[in-house]
Amino acid sequence: MSIRVLIVDDQALLRTGFRMILEAEPDLSVVGEAEDGRRALERIAHLRPDVVLMDIRMPGIDGIEATRRLVAAAGPEAAVAPRVIILTTFDLDEYVYDALRAGASGFLLKDAPPAQLLDAIRVVAAGDALIAPSITRRLIREFAARPEATRSAPPGLADLTPRETEVLALVARGRSNAEIASELSVSPTTVKTHVARVLMKLDLRDRVQAVVVAYESGLVQPGG
Repeated sequence: MSIRVLIVDDQALLRTGFRMILEAEPDLSVVGEAEDGRRALERIAHLRPDVVLMDIRMPGIDGIEATRRLVAAAGPEAAVAPRVIILTTFDLDEYVYDALRAGASGFLLKDAPPAQLLDAIRVVAAGDALIAPSITRRLIREFAARPEATRSAPPGLADLTPRETEVLALVARGRSNAEIASELSVSPTTVKTHVARVLMKLDLRDRVQAVVVAYESGLVQPGG
């Protein structure tokens, strides 16, 4: 079964370029395009893509607001909502944090190599998250600049077991399942189970939201 992709960008030339790259892959299918957030939401509801390539800056409803509305509309079914990859012009885009909070599953530079674009789509379609190291550094700086008083622990954090809390902290540090398994001397399958339980207990969609929660709650300190 192919991965269904919707391309959202206000520049027709970029949409065409992305379409050409994706349609050359047997496991990817472009089900539609949209030039702004409003049309994207309409087409998502109708076409039900697995992954949305979402430009961050568009007239009217921008990529952040469109992502926020998409996740909110999914409600309890958020786990099966389309995964959103935010397309940015610069890796230090000022809206990175807001996009993460809105529910984006990854970020990709518009000038990224085709192979990186294809890999990103497959990664998020499989339920994982994709944040480039430069984006992670930006996110950490955002949290470092926030007053401690603005941070709060979400419901469910206290319900995590010590091992689940440890795994969450390592996820927030950017560790992969394999790296966490090596550090904790357990199998990757065990780590995957722990991550799944963390997401379930905290009512999160994916690892990106887990990173946000870990920093917002103070569980992980920037630079620590």
